[in-house]
Amino acid sequence: MKGPIDFKSRIRTVPDFPKKGVMFRDITTLLQDGDAFRHAVSEMMSHFKGKRIDKVVSAESRGFILGSAIAYDLGVGFVPLRKPGKLPWNKIKEEFDTEYSKDAFEMHEDAIKKGEKVLIVDDLLATGGTLGAAAKLVERLGGDVVGMAILIELSFLNGRKKLGKYDVFTVVNYDSE
Repeated sequence: MKGPIDFKSRIRTVPDFPKKGVMFRDITTLLQDGDAFRHAVSEMMSHFKGKRIDKVVSAESRGFILGSAIAYDLGVGFVPLRKPGKLPWNKIKEEFDTEYSKDAFEMHEDAIKKGEKVLIVDDLLATGGTLGAAAKLVERLGGDVVGMAILIELSFLNGRKKLGKYDVFTVVNYDSE
């Protein structure tokens, strides 16, 4: 790995997407840079070094990219959270509010075993709805949330407050739209 990476310079901001007034933080530009991508994954994992992690859980779709890379690097299982109707087996569901919509995730009911230590990974922490739903699904199956590793935090939306009981680690912070 080369020297320190300026992640913000590799994240594209797209105004008014997916709706007017939203400044969308597009990580595809960071992912295109192999060194920045590798460094971002390494930074996300650094905070949880030495902790027992049995599974990584991530939400579609950008969370899959980061979460699967982290699970692979740790040598642990990866569990996808999907939008309703996308998983083929018996599942549990959790509804939540996002920055600009209502949504839900499903997880296979056999994805997490009682007592497993789980790291939740996502690309973005905005209002905390997605990550809160992920934690509820893990805990409903008896898993223990070790923490949450997030690439970008929009701290002005106060999502971290909803996740107060969890160890939340973010790499890049935006304190305004």
